[in-house]
Amino acid sequence: MFFATGAFSGRIPFASGTFGTVAGLPLCYLMSLLSLEIALPVIVGMIIFSIWIAEEAERLLDAKDPGCIVIDEIAGIMVTMAGVAFTPAAVVIGFLFFRFFDILKIFPLHFLETRIPGGGGIVLDDIGAGLMAHCALRLTLGWMESFF
Repeated sequence: MFFATGAFSGRIPFASGTFGTVAGLPLCYLMSLLSLEIALPVIVGMIIFSIWIAEEAERLLDAKDPGCIVIDEIAGIMVTMAGVAFTPAAVVIGFLFFRFFDILKIFPLHFLETRIPGGGGIVLDDIGAGLMAHCALRLTLGWMESFF
């Protein structure tokens, strides 16, 4: 439950997904210190670990996708920030894009969340949101570089 709740950040009674995303930022910083060749397999390992942990936590809590499980947000923000310099601007923009896509759940994110059972459904929509946020972040940072 410690891992599933993001060191208990998911137990905060409001905005648990947002606090779970914040809990993932130190891991994003650590990933930014690694080469992309090392960071990507670590992130894939984190996704697999997250699916397993979310599945176990859902079973222990006897509830479908309870809000206190935030390991999916942690994995999602790691995907968002993969290979991106850990600068204040990148962190804020990446965080906002990730939360936007995670909350909005545009197609196919809602489909993934509702049609895939267990830990896969809990985690994979956040991975999709992370991929969308990653692309939006890269485009935004590239645009910012061309103007500044």
